[in-house]
Amino acid sequence: MQQILDAILGDDLAKLGELPVPDHYRGVTVHAEDTEMFDGLPTREKDPRKSLHLDEVPTPELAPGEALVAVMASAINYNTVWTSIFEPLSTFGFLRRYGRTSPLAARHDLPYHVVGSDLSGVVLRTGPGVHAWQPGDEVVAHCLSVELEHPDGHGDTMLDPQQRIWGFETNFGGLAELALVKANQLMPKPAHLTWEEAASPGLVNSTAYRQLVSRNGADMKQGDVVLIWGASGGLGSYATQFALHGGAIPVCVVSSPEKAEICRRMGAELIIDRAAEGYRFWKDEHTQDPGEWKRFGARIRELTGGEDPDIVFEHPGRETFGASVFVAKRGGTIVTCASTSGYDHSYDNRYLWMNLKRIIGSHFANYREAWEANRLVAKGKIHPTLSKVYSLADTGQAAHDVHRNRHQGKVGVLCLAPQEGLGVRDEELRAAHLAEINRFRDQ
Repeated sequence: MQQILDAILGDDLAKLGELPVPDHYRGVTVHAEDTEMFDGLPTREKDPRKSLHLDEVPTPELAPGEALVAVMASAINYNTVWTSIFEPLSTFGFLRRYGRTSPLAARHDLPYHVVGSDLSGVVLRTGPGVHAWQPGDEVVAHCLSVELEHPDGHGDTMLDPQQRIWGFETNFGGLAELALVKANQLMPKPAHLTWEEAASPGLVNSTAYRQLVSRNGADMKQGDVVLIWGASGGLGSYATQFALHGGAIPVCVVSSPEKAEICRRMGAELIIDRAAEGYRFWKDEHTQDPGEWKRFGARIRELTGGEDPDIVFEHPGRETFGASVFVAKRGGTIVTCASTSGYDHSYDNRYLWMNLKRIIGSHFANYREAWEANRLVAKGKIHPTLSKVYSLADTGQAAHDVHRNRHQGKVGVLCLAPQEGLGVRDEELRAAHLAEINRFRDQ
């Protein structure tokens, strides 16, 4: 592994195809034997530091259409948190089901799961049939793993019944020194970013692009009022940028003055600090408070000059969904992915059907959408939202901080990269956008 790292750091990338592939590598894992360790505990008390391990694991066999990547950096997503606390399900069920689909997929069905759905790094090897990528290519990876053996996947790969999220529903993820991906997950690394910066946008940037910009999502247009929950967070910070750069009007919902300031730095003007303003959408565990929906809607109209949101960018789920359906304008759209506060959503359907609103489910992105989202990063139009970086050995702490919402934007993890700040190829483009690149780091 040291030879591989020396070649990357020494810009001797052509040499990588000649170096031997290590038969083991370090990866962050959960263990099948631990799946019941948090039984009976409230979600908040489940601790990723106790379930995430840094193990030496065997290097998987490389199959046709795949690539083995030397991972320089990765990042934490909520799916890593869910994996680590075994909620809502243990991911070993995903691996078992995938393993039954083919002999090659059986490689993924193991008593350990190497996690992580982001990476930046360098291609080390490619399998038979891979022609677009070569050893030495600097890449990032999106997290859609799809077999494309079903006709439904050929209009939109997200509709393929065999689509999975790499590193969550498959094994050999990005929080490791090596990662196994399908070649059609690879995209060029933005040349002006460091390894850790380049690793951070992948999942959330692509998800926000499909959810808000794509015709498969809300199909945002200029002038749309877009209500964005968690607007300074990993997902919302990209939605805020897409809204601003797409000519829409974001209304940013945050939970602290610090997060409000980050939204202002991105260029947003309409901001609601829901903690400071004391919104409580639930009277108790079982009863929502429509009076709070109305107060929230009035606050939005106060900021927008009387307009309701054309689009509500939803991802908290249970806690906010009733309010989201209520405040969307007549004929408006609630587009939802994830459910970080709970999956059991409830809302008053009168406000949906009688006002002709739509709820759209959105999940990650297809290759075209992920490529377009990455292209905007590479051109310096959309910027990473990296706030803090951990070592691979401290991944448990990184996931714990995300679980407790102690982070801003995205949290990165150094894998093979020995320190921050490496991997920049285009210093001129970087210099032109350094303030935007660092705006989450300055908190």
